Amino acid sequence: MNKKELVDAITDRVGDKKTATEAVNAVLDAIQGAVAGGDKVSITGFGAFEMVHKPARTARNPSTGDPIKVEESWAPRFRPGADFKEQVNAGGKAAKKK
Repeated sequence: MNKKELVDAITDRVGDKKTATEAVNAVLDAIQGAVAGGDKVSITGFGAFEMVHKPARTARNPSTGDPIKVEESWAPRFRPGADFKEQVNAGGKAAKKK
């Protein structure tokens, strides 16, 4: 599912495509802004978004084997909640039976 399909799915519930688009954009902007600012966003039953630090390290070029210096960085991380994990697990089991 991409963003357009998500908006369409929400349109079915709220009845207006403009309202659904604004809602999706508002939620995504709020999550991105909070995580980029260093806050953790927890949605009970769904999961948590947070920023994680990746320290500098030395890696290897797979084709030559030469060492490469990888600079430190910050990245977003999503950890699914228990309800979300349970739902995905049930869906996977149902898909496997087909």
